[in-house]
Amino acid sequence: MSTAERNGERALIAPLATPTDLGADATRDITAAMNLILADVFALYLKTKNFHWHVSGPHFRDCHLMLDEQGDELYAMTDPIAERVRKVGGRTLTSIGHIARTQRVLDNDAEYVQPLDMLAELCDDSKNLVARMREAHSVCDEYNDTATASMLEEWIDQAERRTWFLFESSRRG
Repeated sequence: MSTAERNGERALIAPLATPTDLGADATRDITAAMNLILADVFALYLKTKNFHWHVSGPHFRDCHLMLDEQGDELYAMTDPIAERVRKVGGRTLTSIGHIARTQRVLDNDAEYVQPLDMLAELCDDSKNLVARMREAHSVCDEYNDTATASMLEEWIDQAERRTWFLFESSRRG
């Protein structure tokens, strides 16, 4: 019930219907693909920050700073992803619960994780995110959504850089 209805007034509530030249199928499929990416990015952001907060050991400073930088990159993606979903006429994620139901990145709630294991886990997650963004790019290509595809290309490059840094930093010996 809207505020107007609770106050005894009758108001017309217009549905969210952002104008777009994309068809209904394109809006549905691009929205679905990008909401999956958004949930994964939020989950990977929080996991990265968790490890940033809890890393320890002889390479603490380097790992702590790298994970902080990577967390900032991930967080910076969230608003553009959500706004892109709205621009194509879709609805985006609405809550932490919605993210939790949608994310494909596994949480790590362990009390302690070895620093090299943190980096290796984030490396795998970043590599998987790249693959999922490529899948979303294919959906955008199918509907000739060059704007979303272009954004994904930039984020793929960033994620490949994060993967590379995590891989090199997690090498043993």
